[in-house]
Amino acid sequence: MPTSKPSIAEQGWALFDRIVERATTAGHTTPWAVDSDVVVYRPDFETLRLLLGVPLHLNANSQSGVPALALDVWIGYELRRAGFDPDAVWPRESDPRIMPAALAALLQATPVRGGERALLEERIRISGSKSGLVAGKAKILGKNYQKQVDVVLSDWRTGPEMLISTKRMDSSFGKNAANRVEESYGDAKNLRLRHPLASLGFVFGLRTTIYEKEAAKAAWLIDLLGKLGQEDDAYDAVALVLMEYAQDPPADGDDVNEPETGPEPMLEAAEDSDQLFALDDPGAADAVRAELDAAIDALPPVTIVLDDRVPAELHPARFLRAMVERTLAITPVDHHSEARVRRAEATRAALQA
Repeated sequence: MPTSKPSIAEQGWALFDRIVERATTAGHTTPWAVDSDVVVYRPDFETLRLLLGVPLHLNANSQSGVPALALDVWIGYELRRAGFDPDAVWPRESDPRIMPAALAALLQATPVRGGERALLEERIRISGSKSGLVAGKAKILGKNYQKQVDVVLSDWRTGPEMLISTKRMDSSFGKNAANRVEESYGDAKNLRLRHPLASLGFVFGLRTTIYEKEAAKAAWLIDLLGKLGQEDDAYDAVALVLMEYAQDPPADGDDVNEPETGPEPMLEAAEDSDQLFALDDPGAADAVRAELDAAIDALPPVTIVLDDRVPAELHPARFLRAMVERTLAITPVDHHSEARVRRAEATRAALQA
């Protein structure tokens, strides 16, 4: 393996992937449950809490892209929990993060024996990004311009079916709040006009310190977020993720290549986190996992606030349920079969309760 230190983004992806892997193997296979004879959507907030701790551990500012990725990874994880095709949900669980599901199926069908799959994977790595076949970020054409969309459910047969944008604000509330929301409103109009049937969603991560520093701005911002989900030609659902943590993140412009506090990053460089688990020596792979697990267990604590400061119409559970159910409602019954099965199982359990 290379000996140079990995970037903050590479370290972040390695930790994100391991957190999701641990959550998935722990049995979080469906978000649907029955509460008092009623079907409810229960997000895995514990996994979100861990993901949000990663940028704090790495001392990564917003310019590194890692803080925003924490929300993206969680939403993608939730869509897979709901039963959507893992390869059709972007960012994917492995590199390349953006890759057509058909190509992923081709890779899966290519024999491992004889090195055929390895050769195809290498070809995709070398030429895929140059040709636009794969990418690190999803860019979707709207009515008037291309827009980077953070979480996407798409397939070449259907086009985009779910488009979710995320923003987060941990500081500089008075300076940035209006700009963030105005940009999101324009983006919704741009995407909606070209993709009228796609489910459009917006998730806003906000640190609770806004109530201490800009209380009036907090009320204005949350009111505006609620209005974003009320127009037919804008977002179908909007969510507020209210975050509370003690450790101040670095300001934009601070050095993001070396953490100033906390444990020394534990990973050697890799082009992507998958390489960390593709080691020929099983013992070496286990050692990497153990180091990742130790870092995860020591992540700075983050609390997901779900009190009355989060209006019911902006609750993350309501958002995820609305996005899943709308997408299922406007697609033929033979699409997204696993997602339908998981939802139907909860409905049957509720009727039998």
